[in-house]
Amino acid sequence: MLTLLAIGHLLMVLAFTLRILLREDLSPPARLAWFIVIILVPYGGSSVYFLFGEVDIGHRASKRRQKIRKELTELAGALMGDSTACGRLIEAPYVPAFQYASSINGFHPSAGNTAELMGSPEETVDRMIKDIDAATDHVHVLYYIWLQDRTGTAIAEALIRASGRGVICRAMADGLGSRKLVGSDLWQRMEAAGVQMAVSLPLSNPIRTILTSRIDLRNHRKITVIDGETTYCGSRNSADPEFLPKPKYAPWVDIMLRFKGPVVTQNQLLFMGDWMAATGDKFKAVPAGKMGSSDGFPALVVGDGPTVRHGATPQLFSNLIACAREEITISTPYFVPDTTLLESLCTAAHRGVRMTLIFPARNDSWVVAAASHSFYRRLLEAGCQIYEFRGGLLHAKTFTMDQKVSVVGSTNLDLRSFDLNYENNIILQDQAMTQAIHARQQEYISSARRIELSDVRAWSPQRRIWNNVIATVGPIL
Repeated sequence: MLTLLAIGHLLMVLAFTLRILLREDLSPPARLAWFIVIILVPYGGSSVYFLFGEVDIGHRASKRRQKIRKELTELAGALMGDSTACGRLIEAPYVPAFQYASSINGFHPSAGNTAELMGSPEETVDRMIKDIDAATDHVHVLYYIWLQDRTGTAIAEALIRASGRGVICRAMADGLGSRKLVGSDLWQRMEAAGVQMAVSLPLSNPIRTILTSRIDLRNHRKITVIDGETTYCGSRNSADPEFLPKPKYAPWVDIMLRFKGPVVTQNQLLFMGDWMAATGDKFKAVPAGKMGSSDGFPALVVGDGPTVRHGATPQLFSNLIACAREEITISTPYFVPDTTLLESLCTAAHRGVRMTLIFPARNDSWVVAAASHSFYRRLLEAGCQIYEFRGGLLHAKTFTMDQKVSVVGSTNLDLRSFDLNYENNIILQDQAMTQAIHARQQEYISSARRIELSDVRAWSPQRRIWNNVIATVGPIL
C-alpha cells in the first residue's frame, strides 16, 4: 500500500512539475515556490496547485471579456480619451508612467476633472446617499464587500428609493466578498423594488468553478457612478468602519475621492464591462453626463484583472516610481511585492528619492504580515522609511509622488491584487489634490510608529526564519 502511495505521489509530482515548467506566465520564484509545495506536501501540495495554481478565469470567460472590451471600444472609443493626450496634458517627467497606464485598458488622460477628498466615514456615506437621492437618470454600483450593516443598508435603501422614482439602478456585488448579502432579504428587497441586481464571479456552481478556473479569482473593485456625472473611487467597501466580520482589527481606515469630469465616463465603462460579463446584457449607448470643468486636472482610470495582460499593475507602479524626482509616499494594508516592484522601491531610495511606506501594525492576515516583514530589512537598508499605523487597520491604498501625481483605488501592493483580482484605480496629476492626499497620509503617519533598522535587526532568529519561510511561498500567496 505504501509503495502504491509513493508511486502515485511521484507520478502526480511529475505531472504537475511538467505543467509548471510548460507555463510561460510564471516567474522563476513562483516556479520554485510551487516545486517546494508540491514536493514537500504529498498529495496536499498537488491538490493546492489544482485549486489555486492556475491564474485562469476560464477559456470561455476570457473570450467573453475580450469580446466585451472590443464592443465597448467600438461603442465608446471617443470617450476613452485622446491617445496624444499624454504629451499635451502631463508634465514631461511623468509622461512615461501615464503612457504605460494608458496601454493597460486603452483609457487616456482627459483634462477637466475635479475631485473632493472625503473626510470622515460618516461624511463619505452621507455624500453618496445624497448623490443617489438626487439621481435623475441612473445609478451604477459595484462593491467587493457589501454588508448588511448601517452603510450597506443605507446604500441599498437609497437605491430602492431611486428605483421608485424611475431611476435605472444597477447593483453588482462579488460572489465571495458579498456572499451573505446575495440572496438575503435586503437583496430581495432591492430586486423587488426594481433595482437590477447581478453577482460578479458567482459561487453558485463551485465544482464547475474549481474545475474550470479557481475560486479565489475575485472582483475587488469599488465603483459608484451617479448619472454619468459623479463617481467615487477609493478603498472603501459598502461596509461600516467597524467591519463586523473582523471587528477586533477595527476601525478599517479608508480613503475615498468624489470625482467629476471625463474620468467618470471611464469608470462607467469599467462598470459596464463587468456588468456585461456578469449578465450578458448589451448597452446601446454609454450613459454619460457633463464633460467637466475647463480648469480641471488630467486623470485616467486603470482597471486590472486576470483577463488583462500579466504584470500590468506592478509594471505601472514601477514606471511611476522610476519617474519620481523627490518623494513617494505609499499606504497599503497588504504588502507582498513581486521582484519588479521591490527592486523599483529600493532603486528609487538608493538614488535619493524620499520613500515612505505606511502599513498597518496589526494585519488581519497573519500570512501577509509575515511575508511583508521579510522585506523590511531590504527596504530599510536601501533608505526607505517604514511606518506601522496603530489606529486600526489602515485599509487606504494611496500613492503620492512629488506633490503632483496621485493614485487612489482598490489595488493593494500584493500578488493577489497583481494577478487574481479585478481592481480599479484613478491616476491623476494635480498639485492641490495630491497635496490633500499627502496631508491625509501624514495623518496616518502621526498615528504610526516608525520602524528602524535596529528594530528589525533585533528580531529573534525564530521570527526571521518564520518570516522568510512564509516569504518563500510568497509568489503563490
